[in-house]
Amino acid sequence: MAQFQSGDVTIAYDDVGTGGRPIVLVHGFASNRNENWRRMGWYGALERRRMRFVALDLRGHGESGKPHDVSAYGRGKMVGDLFALMDYLQIQHADLLGYSMGARLSLAAALARPERVGDLILGGIGGALFDPPPPGMPMADAMNAASIDAISEPLLRSFRQFAEEQGEDRLALAACSQGRDTNFTPDEVSKLAAHALVIAGARDRLAGDPEELAALIPRAKAITLPGCDHFSAIPHALFKAAVFDFLDGELD
Repeated sequence: MAQFQSGDVTIAYDDVGTGGRPIVLVHGFASNRNENWRRMGWYGALERRRMRFVALDLRGHGESGKPHDVSAYGRGKMVGDLFALMDYLQIQHADLLGYSMGARLSLAAALARPERVGDLILGGIGGALFDPPPPGMPMADAMNAASIDAISEPLLRSFRQFAEEQGEDRLALAACSQGRDTNFTPDEVSKLAAHALVIAGARDRLAGDPEELAALIPRAKAITLPGCDHFSAIPHALFKAAVFDFLDGELD
């Protein structure tokens, strides 16, 4: 495991391969680089294509530092970790592949520093990106709950169970979920300069319709994965095939 320091937080990462323009992999909430990318077959698929890829554990996740302070998790700080890692590895320009929360961070990175982002792949998000957040802090409450049995909402129970299975720090995840910034707006997203692929499962109610999001982005293509929900889409062979076709320029 490799590590570097981003401000006062240690970030763990893998840097694999040497070929072509690198791609940075950004995992989802309550996951980590090993679960989201290695175990789901992405490392092997990228290695077979002889691509250079960099996968990090976001702050609060995996083997990276896990502050419990809500102020450590603003979007600016988490996006800053992506660029800090690129700087540390002397990568000036990279493609980004993010899933769910990682897709939101990748989108924010492409909007903030378009000169440093090539192709942009946004997995596990769609039209629901613009929905108002639920009242209160239900995800933080789920992570802070004394027992999973106290959580009645099925999706929140799924995230809590997943976090426990991964051995994640629930207090850090609660702080991360509370550190969210304001939602993206359609006008903001319409200014995205990157060539983008938006991809989500047909049964992913958390993401919504990928076509709705792609329609707002000037250079975007949408793919819907049949039969997939938010969790089953990640390892799906059609997800990988769509990503590689996109990177090869075959989805234009």
